[in-house]
Amino acid sequence: MRDCCDHHHVELLAARRRRVLVAVFAINAGMFAGEFGAGLLIGSTALLGDSLDMLGDALVYGFSLYALGRSTRWGNGAALLKGIVMAGFGLFVLAHALIQVSREAVPVSAAMAAVAVLALAANTACFGLLYRYRAADLNMRSTWLCSRNDLIANAGVLAAAGAVQVTGSAWPDILVGLAIAALFLVTSFGVLRESSAALAGPTRR
Repeated sequence: MRDCCDHHHVELLAARRRRVLVAVFAINAGMFAGEFGAGLLIGSTALLGDSLDMLGDALVYGFSLYALGRSTRWGNGAALLKGIVMAGFGLFVLAHALIQVSREAVPVSAAMAAVAVLALAANTACFGLLYRYRAADLNMRSTWLCSRNDLIANAGVLAAAGAVQVTGSAWPDILVGLAIAALFLVTSFGVLRESSAALAGPTRR
């Protein structure tokens, strides 16, 4: 009887995690489309970087959904793949920011701020949904770390928009793009280190 109750409890927790991951996946996929389009339209490196963060997170949450309910090794493998995705996007944003250094176009600060506020609201909702599961396992922890990074990136985009408005220069936008890239890379290296160590250990089903 106790085993039956324990099994039901585990299934209930898995169902709750799945619902949370579906919700944050939908939020991030929708925000990626809107933010990427806005970044291209107004020429903002920071918004493009933040939009790719949204896309990366949507992929991350998709991987997490796939790994949910599978063996611990599957979860660790998903975390490794998420680390690779974050590193790839970090390098992409870094390259884009460096290219923008040679350009003189200044993004529209008011549009940057408006889109960043929407992204901040969306990521705050995701952060709240994921917070209670941040210590559940490596898979959910790496997912929560992505959400935390989003909030930091959004705050950076808002600060960049204000600085662009005050200075009339594109440099604040470029510098925030570089900072987002650095944040991606540092976090991805941590996830890659933890997941690689877990995968190198004894196989657990």
